[in-house]
Amino acid sequence: MRILRHFILLIIPLFTIVTVNAQPAEPANEPVLVKTQPKREFRGVWIATVVNIDWPTSMKLTPDKQKQELLDILNSHQETGINAVMLQVRPAADAFYAKSREPWSKYLMGKQGVGPDPAYDPLEFAITEAHKRGMELHAWFNPYRATFDGNFAALSPQHITKIKPEWFFTYGGIKTFNPGLPEVRNYIVQVILDVVDNYDVDGIHMDDYFYPYPIAGQKINDDETFKQYGQGYDNVKDWRRHNVDLLIKMIGDSVHAHNPDIKFGISPFGIWANKSQNDEGSETYGGSSYYENYADSRKWIKEGWIDYVNPQLYWPIGNRSADFEKLLNWWSNNTYGRHLYIGQAAYRINERKTAAFKNPGQLPNQITMMRDNPRVQGSVYFSSNSLTNNPLGFTDSLRENYYKYPALPPVMLWLDSIAPNVPRDLTAKSALSHVQLKWMVPTLAKDEQPVYGYVIYRFHDGEKINIDDPKNILHIQYNTGLTYEDTTVQKGKTYLYVITAIDRLKNESDRSPTIAVTVR
Repeated sequence: MRILRHFILLIIPLFTIVTVNAQPAEPANEPVLVKTQPKREFRGVWIATVVNIDWPTSMKLTPDKQKQELLDILNSHQETGINAVMLQVRPAADAFYAKSREPWSKYLMGKQGVGPDPAYDPLEFAITEAHKRGMELHAWFNPYRATFDGNFAALSPQHITKIKPEWFFTYGGIKTFNPGLPEVRNYIVQVILDVVDNYDVDGIHMDDYFYPYPIAGQKINDDETFKQYGQGYDNVKDWRRHNVDLLIKMIGDSVHAHNPDIKFGISPFGIWANKSQNDEGSETYGGSSYYENYADSRKWIKEGWIDYVNPQLYWPIGNRSADFEKLLNWWSNNTYGRHLYIGQAAYRINERKTAAFKNPGQLPNQITMMRDNPRVQGSVYFSSNSLTNNPLGFTDSLRENYYKYPALPPVMLWLDSIAPNVPRDLTAKSALSHVQLKWMVPTLAKDEQPVYGYVIYRFHDGEKINIDDPKNILHIQYNTGLTYEDTTVQKGKTYLYVITAIDRLKNESDRSPTIAVTVR
């Protein structure tokens, strides 16, 4: 995601700051009452590690303090109702994980190539703790960015720019992989497969950094590469788009070949193309990923190379140059059956220069618009700190209203459409003001996929059993344990319980028979 390069602005989140003409926007209306909440919704947050934006907050933290800080972050998001985190594991051809061919990131311990001491694996730790809290973890990669600044002397001798200097061009003072080189594409795929093969991630996630954003007076130095590999292309711009297309298809094919249960998604800049540039584009007037980054994200969805698209719609409702509502509708009309998660600008809440984001109803109204659109399956917030800081009470609004009840991630039927069988022999026993639930593993499903977890539902005596309403979800667990202790019961009351099983891609079984228990 796009970071302003001046040091004084490094505190601004790493996602794209709009490149549209500054235009006043009509203030959003006051928040409307929330309708029945969806049982299936992607509720994500980006946790940025580059320049220590979100975690770890300092390069001087000990490993134990790093762990505790991440636990605090995950606990906060769990309380908010978040069910997925996008953890940045490769900020600049470096790693936040041990099983990597690239050196440790300097944003961990202050020097590239130096790992945590005492040793631990940050990605493995994050996956385990996220899953404990009923959250997916998507490993977020910056595919082409090789350095974040021009301090090349501080790079590790094992950094790929030192080993293969011919793979890179310098643009805007930083080194970038040359996307036109076949060996670069192969290398990036292998880097990602190191994570796919060695970690229990739920998804592979890429941001909007493809060819670099244009800088006045700068030129991409790929003339020689074009001469060597550009046969069949009269236009270097079309060839560049082709290069990125090749990488995206390679990653998608490779990820699903190595592990068909891992989702692959991309978060492009919010404008694919303006209608003035392309008849298929949106009614907007800003920078566009198709023409500036040579990233044809619409094609990637249409061809089925990615499982979800997560455009960064960081503008307010009614913005004259890039209206959130118009972009929401454009993207929803161009999903081609894949999932659409909207990138929301939590970091802009209470922004001084934009009246619309000073209105506490701006992002809640965006949520309402998304839920009213059946082709939108959720959203992702940039970034973690923006939620934990609770700007204008937005996080409180999520906890108490919009995300009051749990939600399962939406299913991806093109990856897996077969649900597990029903858990067997559910029992409930009251003891010492709690209820102990036990059950047995279901018989193996038709596709022989093992059970990944369970969903427990609770109802009051006499209440209709309805597992489609998320208010009845008591607990979602991403493990294969066969017991659960309900400590939120009241003495003397009777409760009804049912349970379902879920597989790795969150397909859900039918419900078990109902069990009633009166708390002693």
